[in-house]
Amino acid sequence: MTAAPRIVVLTGAGISAESGVPTFRDAGGLWEGHRVEDVATPEAFDADPETVQRFYDARRRAVASVATNPAHAGLAALEHELGDELLVVTQNVDDLHERAGSTRVLHMHGELRLARCLVCEVRSDAPGDLLPGPPCPACGERTLRPDVVWFGEMPYGLDDIDLALAGCEAFVAIGTSGAVHPAAGFVLTAEALGATTLELNLAESEITPFFAETRLGPASLLVPEWVDEVLGG
Repeated sequence: MTAAPRIVVLTGAGISAESGVPTFRDAGGLWEGHRVEDVATPEAFDADPETVQRFYDARRRAVASVATNPAHAGLAALEHELGDELLVVTQNVDDLHERAGSTRVLHMHGELRLARCLVCEVRSDAPGDLLPGPPCPACGERTLRPDVVWFGEMPYGLDDIDLALAGCEAFVAIGTSGAVHPAAGFVLTAEALGATTLELNLAESEITPFFAETRLGPASLLVPEWVDEVLGG
């Protein structure tokens, strides 16, 4: 990241839920009877790698079958106008931002479309399902895992995110529950350093009290309205 953006946007599961991507945190968010925490930790992978691989293979196929929505398109349109002045930090592991046209996207929790080798640590495009144990394109070992950040692992890009929050004028959170750290604390950092703060969410979250303004409703409606305000202001 070469320059501090003027606007930092944090997106969570809510922005992709309208495209049909499951949040895995709803009342019905079990997968084959498993809590998401039981298939999203290094310990779970060590104990039962086949189940974890099947879980992420199924998620990868599910994401491939859905389309972007107006919220993704709105952020892509905003980047088209603002360029480097906008950074999208997403907690989502789907690629819907990129499919909509966004290029300045930091996936702090990794990406389903990528795989990481446990031997050489090279990150590469996932060659379809990982359960059959395809070879790593870099070293040839059959030790690929989903390149997603599991509970207990360090998110990607935290230094870049800190720099962006320190220099931004506005911080906007879209569709995030505010339940997962460190992302839940970004609003406090941004506010303390002088940024305006805005939450766009379907319902109030755990971090709603920390925002200067909260607007409630579907992201597919709220995001395009906010983008129009930014570009018209």
